[in-house]
Amino acid sequence: MEIKTSTKFVAELVGTFGLVLFGCGAAAVAGVDTLAGLSGLGLLGIALAFGVSVVVFAYAIGGITGCHINPAITIAMLVNGKISIGDAVVYIVAQFIGALLGAFVLQQILSGQLAGFTPGEWAFGANGWGAGYQNEYGTGAAFLTEAVLTFLFLFVIFGTTSKWGNSTMAGLAIGLTLVLIHLVAIPITGTSVNPARSFGPAILAGGKALSQLWLFIVAPIVGGVVAAVVWRLLEKKD
Repeated sequence: MEIKTSTKFVAELVGTFGLVLFGCGAAAVAGVDTLAGLSGLGLLGIALAFGVSVVVFAYAIGGITGCHINPAITIAMLVNGKISIGDAVVYIVAQFIGALLGAFVLQQILSGQLAGFTPGEWAFGANGWGAGYQNEYGTGAAFLTEAVLTFLFLFVIFGTTSKWGNSTMAGLAIGLTLVLIHLVAIPITGTSVNPARSFGPAILAGGKALSQLWLFIVAPIVGGVVAAVVWRLLEKKD
């Protein structure tokens, strides 16, 4: 059955919206100790928020679009010949809009604090690196982290959804991979491996988050394209 382009657009938009709201929301709202003295989610909790978000949307919209909700995935699939250029454009536009809407809703929620809310330099779960961000890693380390981890992420995606993989378990495997990625990368860059996920918060946070956005667009795409090429070579060897 042919799926309408508008249906694909809405599915990717809502999926990316949910990923940003759940994942970045976990980091920005519940990731730190609150004024009430409640313990924050911490590294594992935030990692699970992003990973479980991918799992639930994989089963919700996977049958419609494959649940990309990530331009790096869409571009990698395009390179590997698994999606048309037309669909790729629709997916990517939807992903960036969904991410921006997710960040906007998160901004409105945070602004509703009765004690007042002043966004920091990397607000709304924005990604970053360098002086003042997390453990203050340099540009090279940040780029390498994002590119390599995106490569591994796409390698798992290609593997689990291939003729050799178990497609019924693909959503769970992909989500758990994203959890592992976040456990490594949160202290370095806050973890992107997804240009749209970085775009939404950076646009609203502005400042350094916006000026550093280029890395979180370029590095994941590089990692994704390399994974697509490697997987294509593996398939040809079969």
